[in-house]
Amino acid sequence: MTRAASDVMQSIIFSAVLEAIGALKRASGGLPNQLLRDVQAIHANVTFADLPKELQGQIAETTRSAFTELLKEGYAVGPRQQMQQTRPMDRVPERQRPNDRRGPPRGPSQGHRRGGRPPAGDGTDKPRGGPGGGGRPRKPKGKPRLG
Repeated sequence: MTRAASDVMQSIIFSAVLEAIGALKRASGGLPNQLLRDVQAIHANVTFADLPKELQGQIAETTRSAFTELLKEGYAVGPRQQMQQTRPMDRVPERQRPNDRRGPPRGPSQGHRRGGRPPAGDGTDKPRGGPGGGGRPRKPKGKPRLG
């Protein structure tokens, strides 16, 4: 059974983080102060070249294994343009039917009309003032006339 993409990605990222921590420990040579310096050197603006060599190698290996895992789970991985061209259709396209009886719905719609007013036959016995209901007169539209 195929796992969801989010489950696959979560397991890939989880294992990548664990392997990166292990690589940092190996790079420190078992010295706690060196491990602490290496961890503190990692920040938002760090570059790949600034990382210890062991961590760089582990990241490269984890990246390769992540793509392999995605392919093994049945997900396509490739350049965007290539993937959009070869992507299978999700559903059958609708075709034109010569005698299509489906058209716009007939009759009054259910619920409220435009403007938020309830339909005329809402079951209340209140008299309505003018067309469209509501006792308040409408505000005139357009520019006000001066004069």
